[in-house]
Amino acid sequence: MNIKDALKKSALPWIFFVSRRFAKVDRKGSSAVTSTLSSLGICFGVMTLITVVSVMNGFQHSFIDVIMEVSSYHIRTENVTDENAAQFEEFCSSEKLIKSFTPFYEAQSLVTGPSGREAAAMIKAVQPEIMEKDEGFKKQVSVIAGKFDLSEPGNIVIGSDLARSTGARVGTTLNLYALSGGNDVDLFSTDRVFNVTGIFYTGYGDINSTFAFINIDDGKKYFGTGSKVVYGIKLFDTESDSREISRITAKFPSLRADSWKNYNRSFFGALRVEKNMLMVLVFLIFVVVAINIFNGMRRMVYERREEISVLTAFGGRPSSIQSIFVMQGFLTGFFGSVPGVILGLFLSINMDSVFMLLSKLSYYASMFAVMVLNPANGDFVRENPMFMLYASIPPKIFSGEVVMIALFGICSSLLASFMASRGVLKMTVVEVMRDE
Repeated sequence: MNIKDALKKSALPWIFFVSRRFAKVDRKGSSAVTSTLSSLGICFGVMTLITVVSVMNGFQHSFIDVIMEVSSYHIRTENVTDENAAQFEEFCSSEKLIKSFTPFYEAQSLVTGPSGREAAAMIKAVQPEIMEKDEGFKKQVSVIAGKFDLSEPGNIVIGSDLARSTGARVGTTLNLYALSGGNDVDLFSTDRVFNVTGIFYTGYGDINSTFAFINIDDGKKYFGTGSKVVYGIKLFDTESDSREISRITAKFPSLRADSWKNYNRSFFGALRVEKNMLMVLVFLIFVVVAINIFNGMRRMVYERREEISVLTAFGGRPSSIQSIFVMQGFLTGFFGSVPGVILGLFLSINMDSVFMLLSKLSYYASMFAVMVLNPANGDFVRENPMFMLYASIPPKIFSGEVVMIALFGICSSLLASFMASRGVLKMTVVEVMRDE
């Protein structure tokens, strides 16, 4: 089959064939190297971006999950009275979207420890059986000393950093010296004494340093009549909050329901901006690779003038010949993005092993340098604890983000090739033959 017969058939097969020939067969030896380096650049860009985004997702969601399960809940419902509390709880139990619900009171306090040390705290009055009723709460709150025991009046469970700042231990007492509440609550008092029965730890430092839990009956007793009960509702799907709020307000018009998106808007907004800025910085890798592809493709178009003129003479349309270079850009992006996705997913899944390996390599490199330059300081070389911290962050991979990153890698190469090959449309056979 000659070229003229091939051009009469489907354009795609011969475009693909000529594109691969242009990439591999090069008298000057530069096209194949340029294509390979461009694919490697896209591969490392996709791999880096998937890994960074997965670690960032894990880092953010380790905070978000703790906040959702311990502090804010998916929906916070207020204005529930004693008259409609039973009806509201029955409604929550029958809703398919609701996973669990918890009534609680909140108040701010200045607590004093056994040695007189003071610290600000958020006192949360919850049901004693919250550990049994709320699986998410139990998963995020790890008791590191004593027990989460609120069965008796006057018991309190505090965060690990709050215990450290006040000098409290299991078995010692804490006094809620200053307490926010209604008009019937004394602002300062030395009579609000609680026995520390447990110390907990979560993945969010602010909760460890400020939160303390007491019995809900103690909350009614000490927070005053001005303190209103709040129902924290957790959903199976976090994105169904608007639908459930509509159902709650339709059934109970007097209640006020607030979504987790509004309650933590500033904090979650800051996390989102941080992630977006990090993605923009890493996306610059693709910009650099696309510029290299553009320059390399323009050089290839110039070097292939003779072949282009021959194809044109045998009936090839300029748009079809341009498609040869566009196809090469697509293949460059494709063969770079697919391995990049595989490597990125591999690194993300084995992130703990990767950081432990980096920790060892960093330690031995530092030890080698110290032993060569100043052996006397060898005993002071230690492994970087930050690697241990990073290794403990569970990566979170979202398929939509992986697909978007892979498509961006392909599209950046495709766009660069399209822009660089527009010069093909301006060439004429007579002009090329005369020059050559």
